[in-house]
Amino acid sequence: MAGTALPGRLIWQAATVSAVRAETPSARTIVLDIPDWPGHLPGQHLDLRLTAEDGYSAQRSYSIASDWPGAGPVEITVQRLEDGEVSPYLTDVVEPGDRIELRGPIGGWFVWRSAQPAPVLLVAGGSGVVPLMSMIRERGRLRARQPFRLIYSVRTPEDASFAGELRRRVRDDPGLDVHFVYTRKTPDGWPAPPKRIDVATLNSHGWPPDFAPDVFVCGPTSFVETAADILVALGHDPSKVRTERFGGG
Repeated sequence: MAGTALPGRLIWQAATVSAVRAETPSARTIVLDIPDWPGHLPGQHLDLRLTAEDGYSAQRSYSIASDWPGAGPVEITVQRLEDGEVSPYLTDVVEPGDRIELRGPIGGWFVWRSAQPAPVLLVAGGSGVVPLMSMIRERGRLRARQPFRLIYSVRTPEDASFAGELRRRVRDDPGLDVHFVYTRKTPDGWPAPPKRIDVATLNSHGWPPDFAPDVFVCGPTSFVETAADILVALGHDPSKVRTERFGGG
């Protein structure tokens, strides 16, 4: 997207929290008004820095959840980690009107560009759905015709961020398909027991390798490595399987 910031030119700036909303009992979306935001590509992230009164600071990277129509706020969705330094503050304390220091956008590899004609497979583990949601939203905004498939692994139905929006988009955005995998508890009437993503999941609900899809996998390190290994074993081109891992919060 024209206007996205280039590496090496990023500066810290203050953003204002304009709204917050709960996505799950432990995840929260924070809506940020950022002066002179240059725009971003779906899949990029930003760095956020909190500084205590004694001068101690902690910095974390958070994926951007929103699309970018050229104006308006930027959204991040944060999963609370009980032993985290930053995420508990963002999920439990931050309120509209607060100021937060950040810089971005960052990243040029794990991004989806609408000019790419290939079908897209998105594989998410937990909060790894956040940058993939940015891609889904951008596709919907542009009414892009590339078919998208999302395979989304969560512990329980209550842990699924954006569940209502995803259902609506499956209904209203032609060419979008979403398949949930529940690892600990399934919804009532779900046709399969709890399980982890495996060969059968990716073979049945992903794209065939012959379709040469663009693949984006995001989640905890073990999840990403397992999913990427399965995809390559199924015959997907390793150069088209892009991965992003997340760590502490």
